[in-house]
Amino acid sequence: MQAGTSANDADIDILQGLNGAYIRSVQTSNVRWFEQNLADDFLNSNPDGSLVDRAGFLKQIAQPATISNFEARDVHIRIIGDTAVIHGQTMYTKADGRAAAGRYTDVWARRQGRWVCIAAHVTRG
Repeated sequence: MQAGTSANDADIDILQGLNGAYIRSVQTSNVRWFEQNLADDFLNSNPDGSLVDRAGFLKQIAQPATISNFEARDVHIRIIGDTAVIHGQTMYTKADGRAAAGRYTDVWARRQGRWVCIAAHVTRG
């Protein structure tokens, strides 16, 4: 993990927790967590190249996950003022039992005193 020069330990701890909860919530289709932690103007770039807004992403998340053993590795957190960028690698098992990996970038913004995710980009192998 890396931090920008303006990062403080409390923000890094918060963002580490949010990143972990994000990953767990994808695996468990936890729409409620995303409703509480995505900005109203959130956008997600899907692995197929499509771009979905918050409502579209919540609809995707509501579908039962077809992957298992989903985890994040090689996580880097950078804080630049009231914005944070999190890069990470995902490892998971596909429905057919094959191991797979991907990468993600999440952008978080401090709004009204709390961190909310404003954008995400996902790739899969």
